[in-house]
Amino acid sequence: MKIQDLLNKKVMLLDLQATTKEAAIDEMINSLVDNGVVTDFDVFKAGIMAREAQTSTGLGDGIAMPHSKNAAVKEATVLFAKSNKGVDYESLDGQPTDLFFMIAAPEGANDTHLAALAELSKYLMQDGFADRLRQVTSADEVIAAFNIGEEEAQAEEAKKAQAVKEAASSDKPLIVAVTACTTGIAHTYMAEESLIKTGEEMGVNVRVETNGASGVGTPLTAEEINKAVGVIVAADKAVETARFNGKKLISKPVAAGIRQPQELIQNILDGKAEVFHAENAGAAQESSEKLSLGGAFYKHLMSGVSQMLPFVIGGGIMIALAFLLDQIMGVPKEQLSQLGSYHEIAAQFKAIGGAAFGFMLPVLAGYIAYSIAEKPGLVSGFVAGAIASSGAAFGGVPFAAGGKATLALAGVSSGFLGALVGGFLAGGVILVLRKLLAGIPRALEGIRSILLLPLLGVFATGFLMLAVNIPMAAINTGLNNFLSSLSGSSAVLLGLLVGGMMAVDMGGPVNKAAYVFGTGTLAATVTSGGSVVMAAVMAAGMVPPLAVFVATLLFKDKFTEEERNSGLTNIVMGLSFITEGAIPFGAADPARAIPSFIVGSALTGALVGMAGIKLMAPHGGIFVIALTSNALLYLLFILIGAVVSGILFGFLRKPLDK
Repeated sequence: MKIQDLLNKKVMLLDLQATTKEAAIDEMINSLVDNGVVTDFDVFKAGIMAREAQTSTGLGDGIAMPHSKNAAVKEATVLFAKSNKGVDYESLDGQPTDLFFMIAAPEGANDTHLAALAELSKYLMQDGFADRLRQVTSADEVIAAFNIGEEEAQAEEAKKAQAVKEAASSDKPLIVAVTACTTGIAHTYMAEESLIKTGEEMGVNVRVETNGASGVGTPLTAEEINKAVGVIVAADKAVETARFNGKKLISKPVAAGIRQPQELIQNILDGKAEVFHAENAGAAQESSEKLSLGGAFYKHLMSGVSQMLPFVIGGGIMIALAFLLDQIMGVPKEQLSQLGSYHEIAAQFKAIGGAAFGFMLPVLAGYIAYSIAEKPGLVSGFVAGAIASSGAAFGGVPFAAGGKATLALAGVSSGFLGALVGGFLAGGVILVLRKLLAGIPRALEGIRSILLLPLLGVFATGFLMLAVNIPMAAINTGLNNFLSSLSGSSAVLLGLLVGGMMAVDMGGPVNKAAYVFGTGTLAATVTSGGSVVMAAVMAAGMVPPLAVFVATLLFKDKFTEEERNSGLTNIVMGLSFITEGAIPFGAADPARAIPSFIVGSALTGALVGMAGIKLMAPHGGIFVIALTSNALLYLLFILIGAVVSGILFGFLRKPLDK
């Protein structure tokens, strides 16, 4: 891809007038709209702002690259804009921004925007390139600058390839490095450039492998790794590290590769890095990030939950549809106990959903353990989850003694809580076993990884779970009985609590905790019509985005035109149970927005609990409304919460400065 092919002269802004971030974004989008590149201002802006809500695209050094792959884009385009005043763009370095590249890619353009970002980054890291752009006075000069940059880039690539060859025979110390950011774009290559240049200044050859959007660039060879005095991994995502087994390795976020290259290189040269063992990759990463106990718990829990949710959503909705089909087709009163499997087609849906649902607990426990101890933890975690699901325990394992009919003995499932405990238990068991087996000769490492860790891990975890399941099954049974019996004031209080939690951080840890709790109750209640807790959680999660729309509609004089337009997009997000749609408003005015959202969400959750409305699906918003026990009342409660939150937010909001 050539950036010159995407640069549109018509949309360029060589004297951007805006001085604030949102105003600059609006000015650039207006240029795209006016020139027929973008068909809908609001839709495209929503995509841009959603990306900005993740992390600022202001990369520092006066450069910003806002981007969106969006249905409102007609053709892939890169808009270049230059500000002569400087814009407060909330850049990563806190400095004003004066060079902008807004990348607009059509919905079906694969990863055009990512490729454009990666290509732009290579140009912008060239010495003097950004300064050259700051001097342009016409669109033709912009294109000419990129043409010159292309020639320089080709020369630089040739130089880099030659340096790679020379490094193999050089007497200078060799350090190998891997850089990778979440999207594999700018920071990946900025870290590469920073490490190489700093290495040259320090008399060290630094050989960098980039894990970018377009794949792995200049892969490290076995010869280079063997020769290297150490390894630097500057990455915000997982990279292949097994090949560095036995080498001194430092693992840091990609930002460290950009801002602290000298420190990283010096630590390798001074021998301060620890020797890396492939089987301890997970522990090494955790250590480098210096996670708190709570941070580590949340990280491992979310690793399991993120892998579990597709099974819950897919299986749960299939089971719910089985009940819905039987309801539509009709089931005699005397056969209501067979609801969901009375008709053959419904039974087929239920069988498929049950198969997916059955993986929920093993996957949860398995990937919690995987996050703690990597691959050896996976098998022990799956076993722990399966035992939690089956309820197997000392005194609850079916067996036959001398022909005595004891095979009917069945354990009581410890459910979600048992799988959660089992996952952490399995991960911990593997970590302990690693320490106990650390003295095994290096020649037997293969046996340790392939035979001993899986075998001993399953053995220890399995028997520990037979003991753990006894109290966990009792707790789970008691909790389910309590939840099943909730009515009146108890249900109101529970709905109030989980509802309020959904609006605290709108997609963050508190929101996720409430959601995970709701999905945990679904497994035990789906056969009885669904979960009141799950219904309260989803209804409350729909409130904040809808409240944004209500506030922007009723208090127009307190919101800019752009904010009012953004409010419209929140209708779709709210109805789809995407709470994150309200984040930009919450982040911009947290003291007023978040308490307002909490009030409305808590009210909706309490109303759902009071009415005892049940839900059989873990996600879907308005699209699974038929799977609630009272659709009309459910919608009414969501509307009430949205209106209350919207009025409160609008009332508290400060008037716009005239």
